[in-house]
Amino acid sequence: MLLIKKYQNLFSDYLKSSLPESPPDNLYNPASYILKLGGKRIRPILTLISAEVFGGSINDALPAALGIEVFHNFSLIHDDIMDKAPLRRGKKTVHEKWDVNTAILSGDVMLIWSYELFQKYSPDISFLLNVIFTKTARKVCEGQQMDMDFPNQEDISIDDYMLMIEYKTAALIGCALSVGAIISGAKNEQVNLIYDIGLELGLVFQLQDDYLDVFGDRKKTGKQIGGDIIENKKTFLHLYAKTKSSNELKKELKKWTALSPKDPEKKISAIKSIYNSSGAVKAVQKKIELLSKTSINKIKSLKLAQSKEIILIDFVERLVERDF
Repeated sequence: MLLIKKYQNLFSDYLKSSLPESPPDNLYNPASYILKLGGKRIRPILTLISAEVFGGSINDALPAALGIEVFHNFSLIHDDIMDKAPLRRGKKTVHEKWDVNTAILSGDVMLIWSYELFQKYSPDISFLLNVIFTKTARKVCEGQQMDMDFPNQEDISIDDYMLMIEYKTAALIGCALSVGAIISGAKNEQVNLIYDIGLELGLVFQLQDDYLDVFGDRKKTGKQIGGDIIENKKTFLHLYAKTKSSNELKKELKKWTALSPKDPEKKISAIKSIYNSSGAVKAVQKKIELLSKTSINKIKSLKLAQSKEIILIDFVERLVERDF
C-alpha cells in the first residue's frame, strides 16, 4: 500500500503543478474541477508502475501519465452529459455545475491537452505514444457508442457486454501500461504483453464496478447504490440473470425492469435478490477471479526481476480486493 501511495502522491503533485491557469476561466475551470475531484488514479499510476518495472524513470513518465488521466476525465465529462448523471465522485458533474455547452467545450480542450502532453517526448517516442493512444481513443469512442446502443437492443449477450467494456474501459488501462513500457524502452513483445495484461485488469476493474454499483457502500463509492438497476443497464449481472436463470426468475426480472417507480428502493432490493438467487453474483466473482489469475500468469511470463514482478502482482491483488 505504501508503494501505491508513493505513485499517487508523485502524480498528485505533478497534476497540481500542471493545472491550467490561463483564461478563459469558463473553459479551463471545469477541466481543473473534474481533475481535482480525485478518483482512484488507476490509469496514471499504472503508467508510472510500468515505467519503473521496465527500468525507466518515473519522472520521465509523468507527462504521459497526466495525458492518460486528462483523456480519461475528458471522456467522463462527455459520458456524464450523455447519461444525464448528476454526480461524479460524490460531487456535481461538470454539466450540472456549469452547463452542457461549457462541459462539451471543456471536454474538447482536455482531449487536445492530452495529445499535447504526449508531444513532450522525443520524436521517436512521441510517434509510438501517439499511435497507441489514437487507436485507444477510437476504441473508447466505439465502446461508448456500443454502450449507448445497448438499451435499444434486446439480444445483447454477455460476450457483447465483455467486448463493450473491453473497448470503453479496458483499452485505456492497456494503453496506460503500454505507454509506460514504451517510454522506458521495453521490447515490442513486452509492450504487447503488458497491453494484454492491462486489458484483463480493465475488465476486472469494470466488473468490480458493476458489482459495487449494486452491492457497494455509497460512502466508499461516491455513487448512488443501484444506479445501474434504476437505469436498467445491461451489465454482466443483469445479462447473466436474464439469460442463465430459471424461467421464474427471468419473468421476475422482466417485471421489475419494466417498472420505473418514484421510489426505486423496492426495485433495487428485488433485483439484488434476483442477482443473488440466479447465480449472477457468483458468476461475476468467478469471472473476476479467472481474469486476475490470467493476468498474474502473464505478468510472470514477462520475466521481470522478482522485485518488479511483485509490484505488478500486488496491484492486481489490490484491484480485486477493492471496495470503492
